[in-house]
Amino acid sequence: MTSHEGADDGADALLASLLARIAGGDEAALRALYDQTAAKLLGIILRIQRDRSLAEDVLQDVYLRIWHAAGSYVPTAGAPLSWLCAIARNRAIDGVRRRSEVTMPSGESGEAYWERLTAPGGGEDAILDRDALVACLSRLDPTQRDCVVLAYCEGWSREELAARYDRPVNTVKTWLHRTLASLKSCLETIA
Repeated sequence: MTSHEGADDGADALLASLLARIAGGDEAALRALYDQTAAKLLGIILRIQRDRSLAEDVLQDVYLRIWHAAGSYVPTAGAPLSWLCAIARNRAIDGVRRRSEVTMPSGESGEAYWERLTAPGGGEDAILDRDALVACLSRLDPTQRDCVVLAYCEGWSREELAARYDRPVNTVKTWLHRTLASLKSCLETIA
């Protein structure tokens, strides 16, 4: 066992202990859990919400959910941080849905949206990669393109996409598979 694995085990043990104490109604344990995990959970929420003020509201909702659900955490089912991250991700997605906010281009140009999806980087290679991605995305069927973006950039599940597009889950799986294959093929021909 490496020292890094030992540190992870210690962090997991601490978080599991805090969750057990929270399940018993220990408010100090909730504060300690917040201190240990808030930055990580806020980062996850911000990737989905994109608005810091809204993300901070969701973060409060996450800790309220943890307060009520801590007793349902089962250590043998997985790492406590994974459980906390899943709650944060789900609450952030729920927040987007509640606001009926579609994260696809509406008021902005499609190109501006695609540029936001690519990681900011320096140099000519990053610009060429971004331009290639924008060009290939623009060639896709708009519905299927939006489906892929929501799935892989916004974290939507296949079930959520199926409900949004009023299609069976298997159809959405097929769309995702074929659209990713088309995107990959296009990027290979441009590169």
